[in-house]
Amino acid sequence: MRDHPHGKPAPYTDVWIGRATNRIQWLLALIGAACLALGITLAVDSAWTTGIAPLAMAVVGCIAAGLLVLFGTLAFVHVALRVDEDHLEVRCGHIGVPRRRIPLSQVAGAEFAPHVTPRHWGGWGYRWRPEKGTAVVVRRGEGIVLRLWDGHTFTVTVDDAEAAVRVIRDRLHPHRGAAR
Repeated sequence: MRDHPHGKPAPYTDVWIGRATNRIQWLLALIGAACLALGITLAVDSAWTTGIAPLAMAVVGCIAAGLLVLFGTLAFVHVALRVDEDHLEVRCGHIGVPRRRIPLSQVAGAEFAPHVTPRHWGGWGYRWRPEKGTAVVVRRGEGIVLRLWDGHTFTVTVDDAEAAVRVIRDRLHPHRGAAR
């Protein structure tokens, strides 16, 4: 899944784009779709004789659970990181939401994180932990950690994170990037 193997520098371009994908979340999306289908089946073809209230609660519960699981997992099947001259943009899922755009003027530094895991952040998705900062975690593996000037940190799992860190550092110090 890497565009550039470790140890070889990525070509310097105006825009750097990286991605990370978690195919296991498709299984969770299927489970969400199954809950949704069960709720619809109960609503359309119900043989419950105990009353309307239990049926309504079962239908609403199945549909709500199905939608939450389905959209919650599809939103974090993959993440795309885009670094241009002035900004770093993180987009999640197929429609790019949630999205975070960070001006590079707010970034104090970038570091390579060799082991980012959902377990350390409390699961997949857009996470916040008081002692660690904010993260977008779609799979375990390498990522980048941005230190912002306001004291916060922002972590993103992305393939070829070392190249992303080099590009971000070059953008933070324009005199180094001009020497190439």
